[in-house]
Amino acid sequence: MAKLSAGLLLYRTRAGVVDVLIAHPGGPFWARKDDGAWSIPKGEYADSDDPWATAQREFTEEIGLPVPDGPRTDLGAVRQPSGKVVTAFAVRGDLDITDARSNTFEMEWPRGSGKIREFPEVDRVGWFPVAQARSKLLKGQRVFLDRLLAQPGLPGSGQDAP
Repeated sequence: MAKLSAGLLLYRTRAGVVDVLIAHPGGPFWARKDDGAWSIPKGEYADSDDPWATAQREFTEEIGLPVPDGPRTDLGAVRQPSGKVVTAFAVRGDLDITDARSNTFEMEWPRGSGKIREFPEVDRVGWFPVAQARSKLLKGQRVFLDRLLAQPGLPGSGQDAP
């Protein structure tokens, strides 16, 4: 059975441009990677768990800030190249990320050294226009941007709000 993950894509519209909040993974493997390395804040859940509750919990853990109140949109599920199935939700809202702080994880580093080090799960977050986020996001998550922009009332949806 495939691993399941749920995430939250926070978005805002400013001057007719849709911005999304995405996260760069922490730890030594991702330290020098940028384009194609960012992700929506997300985490794994068991088949019996509620994906929406997981998405909210993971957002709070990885960003260190509560999920803003705002309308929620189901963006569906996508099988990633790894085989993991990611379910995403979009929430319209703005968030000051000045005080964003991620939870941490421990791992042996350098590998084989016997030294355990602590790293942030997310080392930075940022607001990006969708066009820029498309190059930053992991390839398997880019479809969520398309699904977001297909929502009525968003710039680029073909059904822009007045």
